[in-house]
Amino acid sequence: MQNESSGPRRDTRDRILDAAVEVLGASPDAGMGEVASAAGVVRRTVYGYFPSRSDLVLALARRAVDEIEAVLAEEAPADKAADVAWADFVARLWPLVHRYRVMVVLRRGEFGENIHVLLGQVERALADLVRRGQDAGVFGHHLPAGILSQTAWSAVFTIADDAPSRDVDAAAVTVATLLLLGVPQSRATALAARSGS
Repeated sequence: MQNESSGPRRDTRDRILDAAVEVLGASPDAGMGEVASAAGVVRRTVYGYFPSRSDLVLALARRAVDEIEAVLAEEAPADKAADVAWADFVARLWPLVHRYRVMVVLRRGEFGENIHVLLGQVERALADLVRRGQDAGVFGHHLPAGILSQTAWSAVFTIADDAPSRDVDAAAVTVATLLLLGVPQSRATALAARSGS
């Protein structure tokens, strides 16, 4: 028996989620029919995997959180300097930001509370990273760690909203967020270059 974690069933589910990211990213109010069309399946197939639009949106949010947490775990281990970890995290995340930007848009709507809970895991991990940087003296103390991390994290999506990732490179975004965290410009520029952004 085919299990859902592999094979054609999993491929179809992933194709629907990939299509949903694009469709809902372009039009947050798009319906299941538009997602089905973009995924190359019929509506009934989408509903077979996601019984409601809410289920689809929450699956997108869970997937985004899992991906972001995986990148953060790889790029920000406890033994890496916090400013280096932040730079590496943003540089690695930026090329994929369009996949997560839809969560920020949908978070403002009817699914906001549930998405907020899911993204809260990422936000707590980023606040811990910023606190670690403040304790080490590489990030500023001009705001509490939770607010400061949220400000820098939100800037990534604000930049993505105003300038698609093809128009602004990862180095510029990395430098901008490090400056918000209180890193001196020369250090921020060097970290962005080092991260290969």
